[in-house]
Amino acid sequence: MVERLKTRVLFDLNDPAIHRNRYAYYRRLRETEPVHRSPYGYWTLTRYDDVEAFLRAPEASSALPDDQTFALLRGGPDSPAMRSLRRWMLVKQGAEHRRLRRLVAGALTPNAVERLKPEISRIVNRLIDEMGEGEVDLIEQLATPVPVAVICGLLGIPVEDAAQCLKWTNAIANIIDPLITPRMRDEMNTAEPEFGAYIRAQMDLRRAAPRDDVLTMLMRKDADGEGLSDEDVIAQVLLLFNAGHETTLNVIGNSVHALLTNPDQLEFLRADPGRVNDCFEELARYNSTVQIIVRQLTGDLTIAGQRIPAGDTVMAILGAAHRDPAKFPDPDRLDLRRAGVRSLAFGSGPHQCIAAMLGRVEVCMTIAELLRRYETIELATADLEWHTRFNFVLGLKRLPLRVTFRR
Repeated sequence: MVERLKTRVLFDLNDPAIHRNRYAYYRRLRETEPVHRSPYGYWTLTRYDDVEAFLRAPEASSALPDDQTFALLRGGPDSPAMRSLRRWMLVKQGAEHRRLRRLVAGALTPNAVERLKPEISRIVNRLIDEMGEGEVDLIEQLATPVPVAVICGLLGIPVEDAAQCLKWTNAIANIIDPLITPRMRDEMNTAEPEFGAYIRAQMDLRRAAPRDDVLTMLMRKDADGEGLSDEDVIAQVLLLFNAGHETTLNVIGNSVHALLTNPDQLEFLRADPGRVNDCFEELARYNSTVQIIVRQLTGDLTIAGQRIPAGDTVMAILGAAHRDPAKFPDPDRLDLRRAGVRSLAFGSGPHQCIAAMLGRVEVCMTIAELLRRYETIELATADLEWHTRFNFVLGLKRLPLRVTFRR
């Protein structure tokens, strides 16, 4: 059995067929070998229950910076990008992960997110006003600026600096892509020290005059006298921009595209835009923004009867898990009335996205306001281009629409 697996190529990150029809590609893999060891040395998981169990497993480590090859492709272990990444909560395990998560989580409690809703509403409506009507690009004019403006507001960063923060974020976000090019490596190692210096200057301003914002909160010690070093604060801020921006903007874009290509579902939501919160999980499931989550095993792990040895790399394919018919009957159909949906859009287990609640609120408020304020929303072209950065995002580069306001 092992020898046979070594010769089978059922999944290849470089295979153009993935981009032509990824869900058919996933289906073939899931039906042929749901727990698959690639000849290239990694494992893939494609069933929902297997993926969720894996993400919750304590043996599934996100400590990718410890991998020498991973570090070398990103400029080496002492490169600016790698020095920063090693401090990100995303790649920490055990007690250190719990410590960082506890210190950051206080800024993103349900009550804190609830208090942000009026400001998020103002941001969304201001951007819709600026977008106007006629032919517009939803990605450039709304989906992209909403999350970066919200994060800037959360941190107390001037809104006029949001565009520059977005440029830095886009460069640094490539760090967890498995297919790193020399250009991506150079851009991330240029952006990280520039963004870090900017955040440090913002921290200096708060030392002189503390404010009622999340950056000030991150700089404080907790009741036990514990706190984050300056370097850790900067790293978590960079993580917040990366985790809180790209996933959210693409859930917005993918959801609107899904609605426009499923007119019956669009009309169901148009009848009551307030339903969008109840429909969020189905929208997030249908076209997964995060396609793959990569982990390395710190101990042997058995998934669906298959032993995966310690030290091996595993790719949990969320895009396949979300189209698993054993979990979601008729999975290729968008059904906003589908009951009991729980997507893995923001991950699962100990490393579930700490800003998941904030991202959900941003997505739901943006879609609801679009439906409330526009009388017509339709695709301006069927010729759409998707990002090819495979593991981190499935998202549209542009989403041209024709829209008219309600009178």
